[in-house]
Amino acid sequence: MRRPPSSIANQLRRLRRDERGTVSVMMGFLIIPLMGFLALGFEVSNWYLISRGMQNAADAATIAAAVNNGANYAAEAKAVAAAYGFVNGANNVSVTVTNTAPCPGGGNTCYGVTISGLTPLLLSQIVGFHGDANQNGTLEKRLSAAAVAKPSTVPADLCLLALASSGAAQGIRANGAPTANMKGCDSMSNTAAQCNGHNLGLDISFAVGANTTCGAQQLHNEAITDPYASLASNIPPLSSSGCNGNFPQETHQGNHSSIAASNELTGTLTLTAGNHFLCGDQLLTGNVTVNAPAGAVLIIENGQLDLNGNTFQTSSGSALTLVFSGTNGAYTHAPTDNTNGPGGVLDIAAPSSGTWSGVAIYEDPSLTSGVDVSAAGNSPTWDITGLIYMPHATLTLKGAIDKSNSGKQCVVMVADNFQISGTGGILKSDIGQCQQAGLKMPTATIPGGALLVQ
Repeated sequence: MRRPPSSIANQLRRLRRDERGTVSVMMGFLIIPLMGFLALGFEVSNWYLISRGMQNAADAATIAAAVNNGANYAAEAKAVAAAYGFVNGANNVSVTVTNTAPCPGGGNTCYGVTISGLTPLLLSQIVGFHGDANQNGTLEKRLSAAAVAKPSTVPADLCLLALASSGAAQGIRANGAPTANMKGCDSMSNTAAQCNGHNLGLDISFAVGANTTCGAQQLHNEAITDPYASLASNIPPLSSSGCNGNFPQETHQGNHSSIAASNELTGTLTLTAGNHFLCGDQLLTGNVTVNAPAGAVLIIENGQLDLNGNTFQTSSGSALTLVFSGTNGAYTHAPTDNTNGPGGVLDIAAPSSGTWSGVAIYEDPSLTSGVDVSAAGNSPTWDITGLIYMPHATLTLKGAIDKSNSGKQCVVMVADNFQISGTGGILKSDIGQCQQAGLKMPTATIPGGALLVQ
């Protein structure tokens, strides 16, 4: 075989050493995968932007549902999602809303929103990606976002709490109280609340059931458990006082001639810290001033405190808790005024510390009879700083309840139910000094927005 001419051989050698055009050849081989990666990068960026928009919409929608916290929470959430461009049922978009979503801390009382939708594949098919769905022959990618939120609340202090454990249909009922001024005061009924003719000047009226025209604002609240029942454990048993059959109750109910001299009170009553017992009905035959350090507790067992038109008051600097205890039966366990003349005055300042901190009047929650008060604030007049606790009583307010002359501005009442008429109510209900008076007030909750938790 003949060798090629030297010129051809030289040309071949130069061609072998020549690197010009190499990149073009490489690009020819790499152009397809490069285009695939570029297409995929563009596609993924587009998915991210859509997903980010979905997440923003889901966050806003679930917060709206939690803030709503009502029957139309789902409609509100979907309306918010639509404002972000994600309309349920349109363009393959689905918006689902629930109020039973699992909460991160446990339970299933959170609100959840999930937004999902399909977006067509553009260039990612170049690298063989076929998406998650096929809509009418078009390959598409499914995207979704979810969010969970829970309602947040703020506490609202109550100066009127109707426990309604008796099943009273209306824990709070007012029939025309045009001069009642409970501004700054919130109330709560564990059943319904109804105010006819006047809203009592309340700021917020909370109720479990129907809430008719009580307060400037009416809000629903779940039933509140009795916050003070546990204090009854501090009342000594009856046998420790000698009232358990050793000294029969002096029942007078207005028949003053039947009262023993030992049960008549007048002048100055000086008490030391601790429990002091009185057995049976107590009748004031003159004004009584109580000198007592903080921590003094006066326990009236199986009897009433009949003011008889007189004044029962704590002196300046003194503090007293008045406890009514005993057994159910033909007894009255409450402050009363059985005189036919001008009513008496009950003027008590509660202790600001200790076991009975903030408690002025306490009816033992085991008592279910003889506990009602028919004309509170009128007969007798009540000037009290602290808690008035009568958990099984129907408390009929026919006059103004004000603070003690020697105490802080704090009046809080807890009863089974309240019947309010005429001028009945808390006349000066500034409760801003209850903390200084040592009373931890009962609270309801006001919806205060929502918290995104997931």
